[in-house]
Amino acid sequence: MTREKQIIATSAVGIGGNILLVLIKAFVGIITASISIILDALNNLTDALSSIITIVGTKLSNKRPDKKHPFGYGRIEYLTSMTIAFLILFAGGTAIYESISSIVEYWKNYHPQGTLPSEFSVVTLILIGAAIIIKVGIGIFFKIQGKKTNSEALKASGDDALWDSVLSFGTLVGAILAFTFHIYVEGYIGVLIGGFIVKAGMGTLFSSLSSIIGERMDDKLAHEMKKDVCSVLGVKGAYDLVVHSYGMENAHGSIHVEVEDHLNAREVQQIEHGIISLMYQKHKVIFTVGIYALNESDDYSKKMKDFIRERCHQEPTVLQLHGFYVDKKQQFMNFDLVIDFKEKDIDGLVARIKEDVLKEYPGYQCVINVDLDYAG
Repeated sequence: MTREKQIIATSAVGIGGNILLVLIKAFVGIITASISIILDALNNLTDALSSIITIVGTKLSNKRPDKKHPFGYGRIEYLTSMTIAFLILFAGGTAIYESISSIVEYWKNYHPQGTLPSEFSVVTLILIGAAIIIKVGIGIFFKIQGKKTNSEALKASGDDALWDSVLSFGTLVGAILAFTFHIYVEGYIGVLIGGFIVKAGMGTLFSSLSSIIGERMDDKLAHEMKKDVCSVLGVKGAYDLVVHSYGMENAHGSIHVEVEDHLNAREVQQIEHGIISLMYQKHKVIFTVGIYALNESDDYSKKMKDFIRERCHQEPTVLQLHGFYVDKKQQFMNFDLVIDFKEKDIDGLVARIKEDVLKEYPGYQCVINVDLDYAG
């Protein structure tokens, strides 16, 4: 089964399960006049709608690339997650508003000598318990399928479902208290439910926004990719790894590698082809490869590089030096620095290093390229 079909099938199960929960909870909520259970049913209705949106988003994200969008439509999945987040936030806000209104109404009509009437029965409590079990099953199923398909929408729906089951358990506790002791806690549980729903919605929203803005890739994966690149014959070092995701199995990346400076164009192209083939076969990433000519063939060049490295080590925010190249005849040197995001004055830092290097090697032209810490 393809990834698209797996997501759609999982979402269809979610729709069916949540509609069943809506029917159960709406029935119990109406006959017991329980605001928290009715609001819980509303939340399940939004969950079913979320699954429908996930299906639509998955279909759209799998559209073929075209001239206007040559990288495809995979990032629509992030927008799908955002839409789900807004639905969750709406449900949570509604729950809080209605619950507070219920609390206010209760205290308006409160009289000390009276008791709180309850329409709960053993049957209704069993129905609520059954609904919780169903919701836990949906949540676990969504989480498993979300990991299998690497679908943020399914993962978010799974987290939301598991939180819902915890909150539904709170509703069950409130129902038992009303049934057994005629104690009113419905509105307060409703506020609690609403608060957790809002929290879940904000988490989903921020996660989706972070993906759209562009996140730092996983350090472990970055190290693995660099290690794989360095395993290609002729590669002496790998730097400046950047990977852009345009949806599942649609990623484009770039990397710079060091090779010996005596290689000819054919030999360099063989190395480049080896990297591109390996990275696509193993990681499904389409790579562009940049080349650094490694020239440490004489003592003068090595000494110069050692001096620059020692100078850069004096700066705590300089993480790496690479891409060093010197042309003694033209008196030209060039190197790249990876600088920590914590550095507040990058221009000042570069100027200080450049000044000290030129004091040691007067008459040279020095070009320092600044790289940020995009990947581990």
